Amino acid sequence: MNNALTAAAAGFGTGLSLIVAIGAQNAFVLRQGVRRDAVLAVVGICALSDAVLIALGVGGVGAVVVAWPGALTAVGWIGGAFLLCYGALAARRVFRPSGALRADGDAAGSRRRAVLTCLALTWLNPHVYLDTVFLLGSVAADRGPLRWTFGLGAAVASLVWFAALGFGARYLGRFLARPTAWRILDGLVAATMIVLGVSLVAGA
Repeated sequence: MNNALTAAAAGFGTGLSLIVAIGAQNAFVLRQGVRRDAVLAVVGICALSDAVLIALGVGGVGAVVVAWPGALTAVGWIGGAFLLCYGALAARRVFRPSGALRADGDAAGSRRRAVLTCLALTWLNPHVYLDTVFLLGSVAADRGPLRWTFGLGAAVASLVWFAALGFGARYLGRFLARPTAWRILDGLVAATMIVLGVSLVAGA
């Protein structure tokens, strides 16, 4: 029992260290949380996607991913282009702050856009495969028969982080009541997306 708890705790800590770093996915979840737009769907997609990727890594798929450098290059180009486009839209909102406060059409359409964007940010980032599938999978392999317990701990860390980020961000709403605050947030989102997009394209 103690060994299992230790493995789960190690998985939780390792998973959290890989997830907490600022990135496109976290920036998007933060913005959706502040806007209170499709937060449950976005958090669910992020946590479930991480759980699937962690399971693939623990199951030994990491070696297969690394063996396909062409596939990772293609994902890098596509993901980089997507991040650059999303960053450009966020940058435009910096100069049009009223757009950030304007309703994004009907609720169903807004939720659909959020879901599709979240899926793209999650699955079109080659670093996700290298970090979550390969790196975390390699660390889990050292745990031997407890590798799945380690993976479970990492998956729980992902769920806890995204839930805290998405649902906790709503408490920032009072600080973002003015258009200037939204311009700052969108500026940070734009910078994050553009920098990561350029790095993906350059490294592809």
